[in-house]
Amino acid sequence: MRRPVVNKDIVDYMRTHLQENKGHLAELEAFARKENIPIIQHEVVAYFRFLLQTLQPKKILEVGTAIGFSALLMAEYAPDAQITTVDRNEEMIGFAKENLAKYDSRKQITLVEGDAAEVLQDLDTDYDFVFMDSAKSKYIVFLPEILKRLKVGGVIVFDDIFQGGDIAKDIMEVRPSDSGADRTGVCTDSLLKPVKGNCSGYC
Repeated sequence: MRRPVVNKDIVDYMRTHLQENKGHLAELEAFARKENIPIIQHEVVAYFRFLLQTLQPKKILEVGTAIGFSALLMAEYAPDAQITTVDRNEEMIGFAKENLAKYDSRKQITLVEGDAAEVLQDLDTDYDFVFMDSAKSKYIVFLPEILKRLKVGGVIVFDDIFQGGDIAKDIMEVRPSDSGADRTGVCTDSLLKPVKGNCSGYC
């Protein structure tokens, strides 16, 4: 998170006091940092460890594979889960395939290539845990199909919906590269309202 919403000193404190990644996750984290590839930050990793060990989901859906870091993290801390991860970026898919071939030792992870807007419509599985980590402005587009496939009592985790605080700004103040913040704001407003049905969302 390059633009933390909370105080920088607090973020720095968390990141220097949390358990470090080990083994292949540490290698992938270092690679992502070197190549400037966005993956979930260290405090989110710690949250995922706790959440997955507590919930122990059996069917996980991830939208936004990148290099496969978060899928492999979820596989490690939910060892009985089957994970479907979706991405359309050819370069990231190449990295992910290589990493999953090396490190998905229990063969838990299925990589689906394609635009999530189309892929989600074709899925025939219900999920008890969903992680959305794609283009933030697309969350509101993907959400209806996600909800159709979420089991009763299921959990959806949305990554960085506050866009480093940009959603609180006037759209004219947001950098052009972050212009999706207006649509992300629509999604955030929707998520902060009561949701009909038996699901929980963590943002």
